Amino acid sequence: MMNFSLVDVKSITSTELRSNFSEADLENLADIIIETGGIIRPLVVKMTGVESYTVVDGHFEYYAAVRAREKNPRQGEMVNAFVIAPKLENLVVKQVASLKKIDSSTKQVTSQPETTKLEPRLANLELRLEKQFNEFKSEFIQERQRIDSQFKQLENLIPQKGEQSNPLSLLNSLDKDELSKKLQRARISGAEKLAKAIEDARHKKPKQEFEDYRDVVKSVKNLGDKTMLTIIDEWLRS
Repeated sequence: MMNFSLVDVKSITSTELRSNFSEADLENLADIIIETGGIIRPLVVKMTGVESYTVVDGHFEYYAAVRAREKNPRQGEMVNAFVIAPKLENLVVKQVASLKKIDSSTKQVTSQPETTKLEPRLANLELRLEKQFNEFKSEFIQERQRIDSQFKQLENLIPQKGEQSNPLSLLNSLDKDELSKKLQRARISGAEKLAKAIEDARHKKPKQEFEDYRDVVKSVKNLGDKTMLTIIDEWLRS
């Protein structure tokens, strides 16, 4: 099964080295990604953990998206991708190889009249992909606004619980072991790794603390909005 989704760039990794690609080419595509608001050729990725993925196809596009995020964190935060089930990886790799072989053959016969027939089809395909991407982008913005609203609603409950129960204060003060225990009690999967990621991200902050919950999500690798909302909700109840 394959799902077309918007995926956080920081939650994706690649098995290919960035040095395999020209930095000038990556820089050029990164600028275009920022200017257009995304890539028109989705990555193909597989899930490797909770909100973590690795690239199956599109390593160059991935590193260009990484560079776009480095240059403009907000504009380059998300990338459109086909998320495949791990058991389909071999079949998808074969499909990618077949498509590349066909693409290579097409380039070798560019002098033949048939290639002119492909241009309208490719143009229509790009338009459909762009339309689909814009629809997903709109849905993502609406979802982000809904999640931000949930953050605010939960934050309004915090004063009633007192400073010691303030989840943000706990995220800014507890050490790795204490965080891990609280995350485990909240039934958060991968609690130990997430606790270490939170502590590491916190230490990298200028003031050694997170500004707000959105800052936590942006700073901690593999921490998504839904997991953050679950943590806040569970910690407020405890």
